[in-house]
Amino acid sequence: MLPSQHRMRTSTLFAATTRSGARQGRRNVVVYVHPTASQQPVRAGFVVSKAVGNAVTRNKVKRRLRSLVEQSLQTHPAGYDVVVRALPPSAHATFSQLSGDWNSAWAKAHTKAFAGGSHD
Repeated sequence: MLPSQHRMRTSTLFAATTRSGARQGRRNVVVYVHPTASQQPVRAGFVVSKAVGNAVTRNKVKRRLRSLVEQSLQTHPAGYDVVVRALPPSAHATFSQLSGDWNSAWAKAHTKAFAGGSHD
C-alpha cells in the first residue's frame, strides 16, 4: 500500500492533475503527470470505473497499478502528481502487460510534463 503522504485524496487534486497534466495513453491505462514543487512528495491517484468490471476485478487492477507506481517512487520520489486511469481492457491484462503499458506511458508523460523546464 502507498504511504499516506503519497496518496491523492481530494477531487480538486485529481481535477488539477487530469486537466493540466501531461497525458499519455496506452491500451490498458492513461497516465496524467502534473509537476509540483520539487520538494513535495509524489502523490498518486487511481481511477478504475465500473466499466473495468465488478468490484473484485477493479480492486485487483488497483492493487496491480499501486504496486507499479510504488516501484516508480523509488526512482522519482518528488516533484509531481500522477493519476492513473485504468481502461476496460486492463481487467483481462496480465501483470506484465500492465507493467509494460504503465512504464511506457509514465516515461512519456513524465518527459512531456517536465519538457518546459527543470523541475527535478
